Amino acid sequence: MKQRQNQPKPDPESCRERAIGLLARREHSRLELKQKLLSRGCDGAELEALLNSLVTERLQSDERFTEAYVHSRTHKGFGPLRIQSELRQRGIEDGLVHRFLNGGSIEWLEHARQQWRKRFGKAPKDFKERARQARFLQGRGFSPQVIRQVLNEDEWD
Repeated sequence: MKQRQNQPKPDPESCRERAIGLLARREHSRLELKQKLLSRGCDGAELEALLNSLVTERLQSDERFTEAYVHSRTHKGFGPLRIQSELRQRGIEDGLVHRFLNGGSIEWLEHARQQWRKRFGKAPKDFKERARQARFLQGRGFSPQVIRQVLNEDEWD
């Protein structure tokens, strides 16, 4: 979204109000917030100071954003590789990503099993079906090791 040429640039207070409005709806990463404010015509030079003040006032937090994002995406059935990639695109540092993906109480193997059961519910009957099921789990963001474990379960009838 480009700003129209005949619209005046918003003043710093207006940019601050927009930022707070965005943050009131949901958590945003610093990068997301910066991109949205730039697209709405806020001045890039003043934007860094605004973002710093929002962090200082604890109105914006990459840590809160990461926690909420991991929780949301996990409950939608996505695995750690996909969530990690999405967080990187949103400007989240690897250390923070790993802390919430690996340090939490999420059991990724069981999570992958649940997604597999929900989608397929029965063992693959041939190699083609097995490959299709593996691609599904891979697209969801599960590691090859986890996919192998799910598809090699001994409980098949």
